[in-house]
Amino acid sequence: MYPVMTNNNLEESLPTSESTPEPVAQPLAEPAAEAVAEPAGTPEPALSLSKGLDSETMESPALEPALTPELQPEPLAGAPGPSHLGTGETLPSDSAAFELSEPSEPQESFADMLSAFERSHSHKTAPGQRQLQGVVVSLSAEQVFLDIGYKTEGVLPRSAFANNADAVKPGDTFPVSVTGRNEEHYYELSLFKVAQVRDWSALEAAFADKTAVVGTVTEVIKGGLSVDIGVRAFMPGSRSGTKDAAEMEKLVGTEINCRITKLDVMDENVVVDRRVVLEEQARGINAARQAALKEGDTVTGTVRTLMPYGAFIDMGGIDGLLHVSDISHARVTKPEDVLTLGQELELRILKIDPETKKISLGLKQLQPEPWQTVSLAVNQRVTGTVTRLADFGAFVEIEPGIEGLIHISEMSYGKKLRHPSDLLKQGERVDAVILAIKPEERRISLGLKQTLADPWTNVERTFPVGSSIIGPVTKLMNFGAFVQLADGVEGLVHISEITAERRLNHPSDVLRVGQIIKAVILAIDPEKRQIKLSMKQLVPGDIDEYIAERKVGDQVSGRVVEANDSFVQVELGDGIRAECRIKSGSSVAEGAPPARPVPAAQAASAAPQVPKLDLSSLSSQLKNRWKGNTAAASAKPEPLAEGQIRTFKITKLDPEAKKIEVELA
Repeated sequence: MYPVMTNNNLEESLPTSESTPEPVAQPLAEPAAEAVAEPAGTPEPALSLSKGLDSETMESPALEPALTPELQPEPLAGAPGPSHLGTGETLPSDSAAFELSEPSEPQESFADMLSAFERSHSHKTAPGQRQLQGVVVSLSAEQVFLDIGYKTEGVLPRSAFANNADAVKPGDTFPVSVTGRNEEHYYELSLFKVAQVRDWSALEAAFADKTAVVGTVTEVIKGGLSVDIGVRAFMPGSRSGTKDAAEMEKLVGTEINCRITKLDVMDENVVVDRRVVLEEQARGINAARQAALKEGDTVTGTVRTLMPYGAFIDMGGIDGLLHVSDISHARVTKPEDVLTLGQELELRILKIDPETKKISLGLKQLQPEPWQTVSLAVNQRVTGTVTRLADFGAFVEIEPGIEGLIHISEMSYGKKLRHPSDLLKQGERVDAVILAIKPEERRISLGLKQTLADPWTNVERTFPVGSSIIGPVTKLMNFGAFVQLADGVEGLVHISEITAERRLNHPSDVLRVGQIIKAVILAIDPEKRQIKLSMKQLVPGDIDEYIAERKVGDQVSGRVVEANDSFVQVELGDGIRAECRIKSGSSVAEGAPPARPVPAAQAASAAPQVPKLDLSSLSSQLKNRWKGNTAAASAKPEPLAEGQIRTFKITKLDPEAKKIEVELA
């Protein structure tokens, strides 16, 4: 049996105004007083006119005013009028009852109504593109707010614009793309163009143009992520822009921008890359930020990495190098001694390389200059710490940021240092004397040996000439050997004063470094700090024996080896020489330097007249001398000449000085 169709249940079954594009309710006639008779035939289930409508549509009050008599339209032809409801006539068959419930105008499907609602309330742009037009409404210290047609504004960092958005003003329009929402529920925007694909042709166009597409991460799969970009795509984990698996899990369900790196339409194989899009966006932002930086600016950064040569500073996506020499005015050996990871610093931009875009930063340039307040004077005694050792000397920090150099020659008076480490160690506290100050060059010369007593002050009293010394050989040179007399005092034994036995080619033939020797002091020069020594004069030789066997007045034979007007040197034996003084009236034949040439005529006139020889007188003189009677009275001694062998008489013997003086006998 069919249920009785009354006026009340008919009103509930009619569609509401919200379920059709044009919500005009079909009015009904006056309520029927009588029930509708049941149709004849086999009883079937009742067909409700409200089938397919939800409860909200059924209960909508929008139909109540539509049922008033004033709003009732004229009944359509062929449709059952009000008389059918009030006459008590039975309804037609099932088909006739169904025709009765249809509205007078064509009814749209629920899917069409839902699509119309989405089109009227959606913020999405036309298919194939996510680009929006944003209008600048305001600017803050760090962000630019834009109206993109949504209920909530979008934001862009000022660094995304040229010159840090200095030229941007309210009312300016920029093409932007929505990338997400921030913690303050503002839409995060990007000047990077993003496309939203709808079919394979759009995918091919985005792949050919290398345009970024928008997609939703659906799940984490083996090796990466599954992304829905209109079709299922694969994104490798290494190209997701995340650091670990935990960050990859956070991407599930989020909308990302990515680029198609592989597209195979036949196999429906699509590979996308999010990392390259992030890197391009970061490069664009960094380029805008870097363009706003200039040398001399003061910036704030965070220590990102510590290296032996300095520290890398992160300045909001832009890296700069803080060299170890620019960390502090004081010497810094290791950056980790002064800096820590994550430490925030205020720095100054020292240099920007226009080609490589590398930025050099300085920290000490923002600190007070210690040389401007230095108060030091020459000859002032100071105390400092050895900070560094070099081949040429040692650097000593006198005050924070002020260093002086102790040259290796100013470390010791007599000790020959090969390297400053022979005397000093890094970190050692030492006393020094300021020798010179050059503030314009930021240099201070220091002396270490000036803090000690000068051993050369009383060297003549301590080591008189002629005294013997004992000391070690400190150094061998081609010309002789250096011997240490005391701490800071050295003397030189010339190679000719080492031995009298033989001729030496090098002092190392008989000496070695460290050997203890005995020598006699020959001479001292305090101003030049030089002492002459001799070894051979302490060794007894032939001259000692010769002096011991002779006495003053003895006549000896010798050969003239050198002769001049006032001095003649005579060799009395092997290695034994004596000095012969020329008496007045004696002459030297060839020992003196040659006389100046004179004209021949003048020489002939000045030459003495040689008397003629008396042969008879000469023969008689020889005869008398042969017999030993009388000597020839007129005979004169023969002049001395080099190479002559003559008889001499010893006039002086000096065993200490080993000197012999003679005269012609």
